[in-house]
Amino acid sequence: MKFSDYPLSPEIKKNIEALAYKRPTDIQFKAIPLILKGADVLAVAQTGTGKTAAFAIPVLQKLQSLKERQRRKDGIKCLVMVPTRELALQITKVFEELGKHTGVKTYGLLGGVEQDPQIATLIKGVDVLITTPGRMFDLSHQGALRLERVEILIIDEADQMLGLGFLKDVRDVMRLLPKRRQTLFFSATIDEDIKSLAHSLTQQAIRIQISPKDPVSKNVDHSVLFVEMDDKRFFLERILKENPDGKMLVFVRTKVRAERVQKAMERVGISSLILHGDVEQSERTATLAAFNADEERLLIATDVSARGIDISNITHVINYDLPTEADQYVHRIGRTGRAKQRGIAYAFCAPEEKELLRAIHAYTGYEIRILDLDRADYRETLKMAEEDQYGIKELLQATEETLALNKKGKSKRRKGKKH
Repeated sequence: MKFSDYPLSPEIKKNIEALAYKRPTDIQFKAIPLILKGADVLAVAQTGTGKTAAFAIPVLQKLQSLKERQRRKDGIKCLVMVPTRELALQITKVFEELGKHTGVKTYGLLGGVEQDPQIATLIKGVDVLITTPGRMFDLSHQGALRLERVEILIIDEADQMLGLGFLKDVRDVMRLLPKRRQTLFFSATIDEDIKSLAHSLTQQAIRIQISPKDPVSKNVDHSVLFVEMDDKRFFLERILKENPDGKMLVFVRTKVRAERVQKAMERVGISSLILHGDVEQSERTATLAAFNADEERLLIATDVSARGIDISNITHVINYDLPTEADQYVHRIGRTGRAKQRGIAYAFCAPEEKELLRAIHAYTGYEIRILDLDRADYRETLKMAEEDQYGIKELLQATEETLALNKKGKSKRRKGKKH
């Protein structure tokens, strides 16, 4: 089946063609007809399989038809709740691209920026609102955001929403919405909590699950490398230098680790971008734009800030630190090998992380291929350590000083805004 076979408007079909979408993916093939019919849906599919377009296309079609019948401004019709700002920006972009010339107005509502321009936009009228919970509730409590006319609610990355503690927010927003509405849950993974939530908030949701027994994309070759914790930086340097044309996303556990790895790479002449919770929203946006434009080939990020990165030409994902939650491994390596491209994922496993690796094996249902490294190869990689001018203690101290200065600067900016 082709997209041209769906009952979509000429404008949406033209936008789909401009984006070079040829045939629907499995999740799109199954979800689009159901959503067009008005069914509640619980959809589970791997990262990178086109989940956003699976709900954006039919929602835009329904809202365009509604606007043609109903000309007056009538409030927000579709609310999309997401866990992170980056994901909100990504989904907003997809809606805007697919919704050109349809008359459907899309807006991404984010925290971390001034709210007055946001309120002004909402007053002018918005059809689709993509938002994180924090700013949504702020404006709702101020009376600047009304949700009583929402007809479609979409909870994207439902597993992440629950994992970040947004369950109360999801339930609270239900009190602001009409009881009669269409509700859509989309997620890359599923567990009993998500099933329970979906069924408690929907009218007999239809479940769609793609490749449930194999959560890892078949387009990704992934392997694990056993190294000491303090040696990881040297192996990252080796991978970067052996793949000069590679574009790499490196996952670390904390913002301190992110700063430390960035400084370690700087010392060996490798520049990088960084993304973590203390980075201001304007800097986050600029960082992702620079990475997408290939201005830098290395991005170091924590899990929370990296959700929503949808850049098709990432060649490698490096699990510098193994995730503490096994399902995060699937989300991480799903940043590469997207669409028809192949990707490579490496996991650095220190002795103290072996329990985390076992949890990943249990979750995925198979053992990750071990990348054999004999003692000679290991010693060769560590030769660069002999030229290391900074000890690990000095590096940590420099990182902590940088973070302290950043916090001090943020505090001054906040005080300046109050005045």
